Amino acid sequence: MTSPSKRRTAVAPALLLGVAALALTGCSTDPADAEDRTERTSGADGTRVTVTYDGGVLVLDEDLRVVSDDPIEGFTRVNPAGDGRHVLVTVPEGFRVLDTASDPALTDSVFPADAGGHAVVHGDRTTLFADGSGDVTAFDHEDLADAVADGTLPDVDTTRSETAHHGVAIELEDGTLLTTIGTEESRFGVRALDEDGSEVARSEVCPGVHGEGTVADEVAVFGCEDGALVYRDGTFAKVDAPTEYGRTGNLFTTDSSPIAVGDYNDDPDSEGYLLDQLALIDTEQGSYETADMPEGVGFTFRDLARGPDDEAVVLGSDGSLHTFDVTTGARLGTVPVIDAWEGPVEWQDPHPALKVVGDTAFVTDPATKTVHAVDLTSGEVVASSDELPGVPNEIAVA
Repeated sequence: MTSPSKRRTAVAPALLLGVAALALTGCSTDPADAEDRTERTSGADGTRVTVTYDGGVLVLDEDLRVVSDDPIEGFTRVNPAGDGRHVLVTVPEGFRVLDTASDPALTDSVFPADAGGHAVVHGDRTTLFADGSGDVTAFDHEDLADAVADGTLPDVDTTRSETAHHGVAIELEDGTLLTTIGTEESRFGVRALDEDGSEVARSEVCPGVHGEGTVADEVAVFGCEDGALVYRDGTFAKVDAPTEYGRTGNLFTTDSSPIAVGDYNDDPDSEGYLLDQLALIDTEQGSYETADMPEGVGFTFRDLARGPDDEAVVLGSDGSLHTFDVTTGARLGTVPVIDAWEGPVEWQDPHPALKVVGDTAFVTDPATKTVHAVDLTSGEVVASSDELPGVPNEIAVA
């Protein structure tokens, strides 16, 4: 067992985004630069959709009208902060807070991180992983709004990984922190730390660990190159893939289903980013099954989600949403949304993406620079944006 490595700190205002950092990201809060920013409107309260493009980040209202457009340089990632209002935008300094409320704006508040990577929301807590240092930062996301309004950040708990790597962490509701094990060259397992930061369990049988989620009964799941690693009641267990090489890199879970859904690749020599199989990992039965997309239809890591009845929802390269029963793997239905598309050359390249919140699926269409909202219960496209200022890439919903 390792010694405790967890510490609680308050992020000082000095660590908030400064003038030099603003210059790096191409952003400004100087009123003199207001003319460089799209005029803001106070759109209706409710769902807000954040979309990145090369050179900026947009916030759309529930009718998919643009209500803010902030400049930001280069490719960036966006993730919900967990409080239903804020989104975390990855910038060189860390995770910058975007407020999507009635007057959306990029704030000057930044959770410092060396090469910020994954952000995971579970229960009342959000965990941030810094790939460059291995630091895990966790905070109560319900404290975020008040802290940002005061020009600061909520208190955080920081845990240092044994070695810096491209990793991820989940904090369970009992305070257990699950965080990946790896180096700059490889990743191979997960360890569990108690509330004091002491290691209480460890598994190193998850090569290429990537992708995470928490299913029913606070059971956590991590993807491996040969199956999945499951953490239940203080113990790790391996669930083998149906093939010797069977990589799952992204998992999609709900708190009402014991089954984790993931992308699946059984060919270590495959090229490109399109996949045509789903992983269905049953944590109660300890089973690992796969389901096939229709012939000739693929998807990427951006095109998986869970629907209102725990079904798997996949945006296929044929431009349609395909739904699957996660227990049997049977296809349930198909809803055409956009034109057929091809897989990206590089994973960061703009290509159609899917997010589902409640009964609504949000689909980006880079070819037409639009976003669409689909009612999954009726199969109808209920809203579509006008042409956006740039090609949509990353998407998050708050």
